[in-house]
Amino acid sequence: QLQLVESGGGSVQPGGSLRLSCAASGFTLDRYAIGWFRQAPGKEREGVSCISPSGGTTVYADSVKGRFTISRDNAKNTVYLQMNSLKPEDTAVYYCAASTAGYSLSVQTMCVIWEYDYWGQGTQVTVSS
Repeated sequence: QLQLVESGGGSVQPGGSLRLSCAASGFTLDRYAIGWFRQAPGKEREGVSCISPSGGTTVYADSVKGRFTISRDNAKNTVYLQMNSLKPEDTAVYYCAASTAGYSLSVQTMCVIWEYDYWGQGTQVTVSS
């Protein structure tokens, strides 16, 4: 059974940091593009950061550039999202997802939601003083 499990969420003060992990079971991640998406209450789900199967290409939403870093360790079958300088507007449920179209995605399409086939259950991130 293909499964993605997110962890590392929690509550943090503005300016703080968190590292999210996305672990896969039932399949290996090295052939998939992996994306981190988030959904705040009352808002649509949006792409935060995505990474190609090899890790050679990364994409970031403008709102997180310079603050978030996506990385992957294919040997551990895990993708990470390091989040620094967190802001209240980063509060959301964060989801990781895997795309079977990984090798064919361009920089323009790598973080498009409908390109992703498998989704985790999400982890809550709350940034508040």
